[in-house]
Amino acid sequence: MNTTVNSFFNSVSGKTVAFIGIGTSNLPLIKQFAEKGAKVLACDRKDFEALGENGVKAKEYGAELILGEDYLSDIKADIVFRSPGTPFYKEELCRIRERGVVLTSEMEVFFDLCPCQTIAVTGSDGKTTTTTIISEMLKAAGKTVHLGGNIGKPLLPEIESISPEDYAVVELSSFQLISMRKSPDVAVVTNLAPNHLDIHKDMQEYVDSKKNIILHQNAFSKAVVNLDNEIANGFSSEVRGRLAKFSVKEMLENGAYLDGFKIVYNDYGKITEVMDYRDIKIPGMHNVENYLAAISSVWGIVDVDVIVDVAKNFGGVAHRAEFVREYKGVKYYNDSIASSPTRTALGTLSLYDEKIVIIAGGYDKHIPYEPLGPVINNKVKTLILLGDTAPKIEEAVKNSDNYNSDEITIINVSNMEQAVQAAVKNTKEGDIVSLSPASASFGLYRNFEERGNHFKSIVNSLR
Repeated sequence: MNTTVNSFFNSVSGKTVAFIGIGTSNLPLIKQFAEKGAKVLACDRKDFEALGENGVKAKEYGAELILGEDYLSDIKADIVFRSPGTPFYKEELCRIRERGVVLTSEMEVFFDLCPCQTIAVTGSDGKTTTTTIISEMLKAAGKTVHLGGNIGKPLLPEIESISPEDYAVVELSSFQLISMRKSPDVAVVTNLAPNHLDIHKDMQEYVDSKKNIILHQNAFSKAVVNLDNEIANGFSSEVRGRLAKFSVKEMLENGAYLDGFKIVYNDYGKITEVMDYRDIKIPGMHNVENYLAAISSVWGIVDVDVIVDVAKNFGGVAHRAEFVREYKGVKYYNDSIASSPTRTALGTLSLYDEKIVIIAGGYDKHIPYEPLGPVINNKVKTLILLGDTAPKIEEAVKNSDNYNSDEITIINVSNMEQAVQAAVKNTKEGDIVSLSPASASFGLYRNFEERGNHFKSIVNSLR
């Protein structure tokens, strides 16, 4: 085992370690630290019944549970792990720090202990897809990759199996970055725009949090920023190591950019034509940008032919405009992540030039659907509806000024099986079908992942 890792876990043995939040991402950590001899406290606002299986597992792993509204008020521990969803400047956490208690996070400790090269991605949009593309490219090049962070899996439980030759590829949110004082070997900033201002005190705090991804790099590191995004490009002056950029608008001295239909990489005068961007399997110009960012981050590590092979074959991140299959000449996509009208309008319905078939509807969060109506009329030829929001979506479509009953077919169904069958009956070769609910999953499914997986299983079983 890495001696640094060994020393760290020896130091926590016998100490009291508290974890804020008893969710699926913290459970492996609770188990790991209990096995290393720590007294583990698992703290959550929910009561035991509401925690369900997670609460049962935490107890089985040996944790003492601190539950209820006052779960943060009196944590007696030597080390407290903050979950990303708990604001860094929350009053109770400030008091914990004032008492001299170590307040940290899984990602902070992982970065301190990780023996291999780290590549981290942040941004307001595109970070999950970009992180995954980088991971796919490295794996295709024969590298051992540890993928995690904000993408859904904690990496600290894997720390003992990571070798210096491996790569850790992580997605980092502003909530994770706000307290980090160590930056990755390769930092990628996809773009920045106002976001999470319900949690951050202002836009400046949000931007400053993101900037931590590059501020603590050394001269041997690399930063990749989006030339086309003013805030992200503004980080350039803070970069200490190599700086690469990406752009769909301008030629670059160092980085990946578009030249007509071609993706080109300029390595300080050594120009390489990589591929035609139209060969990228996942649709949308925003995914071209994601590829430019990924290419700029792995340039010199991954060969061009590997990059091209991934671009032509990678079907996308699960539930995000994810290609499922082609059946009888019709392409099916899963965009179950689209749990709001805005996500459907700006996501799925912005990706395709031709009119498509969408399956929409679900749990009613009392969000207005009126703005979605005109977009559906412009971009959809068959609208298949299910769930509580079906009447609202139909009303928004029919009340729009651009509604024409001859140009859009609306079909109401009761469940996902019926929705897919309706899609099969109402499509022809060359059509595109996308699940893009514009609604939450609750009522029919536990979460958007379960909804998307059910859709995929039905589509994949078509014969």
